[in-house]
Amino acid sequence: MTDVEGAGRRVRQSPVERRILDAAVRLFAERGFDGTSVQGVVEAARVTKGALYHYFGSKDDLLYEIYRPLIARRLADLDRVLAEGLPPAETVRAVLAGLILTTAGHIDEAKVFTREMHRLDQRRMHAVRADWRRYHVLFRGLIEDGQARGVFSAAATAETATIVALGMVDQMPRWYRADGRATAEALAAEVSEFVLAALKP
Repeated sequence: MTDVEGAGRRVRQSPVERRILDAAVRLFAERGFDGTSVQGVVEAARVTKGALYHYFGSKDDLLYEIYRPLIARRLADLDRVLAEGLPPAETVRAVLAGLILTTAGHIDEAKVFTREMHRLDQRRMHAVRADWRRYHVLFRGLIEDGQARGVFSAAATAETATIVALGMVDQMPRWYRADGRATAEALAAEVSEFVLAALKP
């Protein structure tokens, strides 16, 4: 499967696909993308090379498929919160908390992708950027809505507030540890409250 589509495509579900992806995440994290061979993934996943190529056309496909379910979860969570129609502050809190928990829960995938994403070809990178842009625009709309209602401060533009809030989460693969000082839930609550405090008028 070498086609490139956005996050709306189905998340892979079959046991063989999951084993291959889990093995790729583990090996890419340990050895790096260049240091991992297709044969190494095959052996770690306990599948045949034919099975791997049935689902993935190349190592590049593996890297893209490590990323795609993560952004699919993020966008699905965002859409779900937006559909609830909560007040702006509650919406921002729910979105940020969900984003942090999703990232923490899949931190190995996030680490691998953050480190190796520059290896994607132009088509896949375009798809990645389109997904990111959609999330960014939707979140910025939340800030703009809160500013228009007078709930959030307009001291910073909605664009700046969005860059700061989402940028912190984007950096999680560089510093987050599951065995760190705080649980993912505590971190989600702390960061959400910090951002909302900064947005108070």
